[in-house]
Amino acid sequence: MEFKLMRIPVASLLFVFFSMPVNAELVLSSSAIDHGGNLPADLKCTRDGGDGHSPPISWTGAPAETESFAVIMHHYPRGRVEGVDIPSHYWLVWNIPAGTTSLSRGNVESIGTEGGEKDRRYIGYTPPCSPGNANHAYTITLYALDAEETGLGNEDDIDVDWVALTEAIEDKVIASSSLTFVN
Repeated sequence: MEFKLMRIPVASLLFVFFSMPVNAELVLSSSAIDHGGNLPADLKCTRDGGDGHSPPISWTGAPAETESFAVIMHHYPRGRVEGVDIPSHYWLVWNIPAGTTSLSRGNVESIGTEGGEKDRRYIGYTPPCSPGNANHAYTITLYALDAEETGLGNEDDIDVDWVALTEAIEDKVIASSSLTFVN
C-alpha cells in the first residue's frame, strides 16, 4: 500500500482557521435529562423512588476569558414570580475551575464549593420532591465567570443561599446557559 503526502496550500489552512468561530456558544446539557423533559425517576427524592443525587451535567463553548464557573438549580414555587421573588434553590456550586467541562452524577469528585440547600439543614444538593401530582419547572443554570474567586470563600458554607451567590457573581458573569426540566 502506498501513501501519498497531500499538499494543502497555506492560504487554504489559514482560511479554515480564521473562519472558525472565535466565541462558541456556551451550552449546558445532561446525559440524564432532556431540556424541557421530565426528571427521570432515579434522580427524584427518595420519597418518590429516586436516589437523591444531583444530575450529571456537562458543557461546551466556554468563552476563552472564563476563569471559573458557578451552577445554580432553582424553581419558583406557586405564587412566586420570576424576576420579582426569590426562588427556592436546590443546588449552589461555585469555584468550579475554568478547565472543568462536567460534574458527575452526585458530584462525587466534590468539584467546586457548595452552599446550603433551600431549607438550610445541610450543605449540597436537594433533589426535587414535588407534592402530589404537581408539576414544577426546575432550572439548572451554568455561569461562566471572569474571576477565579467569587468572594464567598473556598469552604462549603450552609449560609450561602441563592441571594448570596447571585450577588457574588452578578458582575462576573460573561456567559450562561440553562437546562429546564419538569418534576
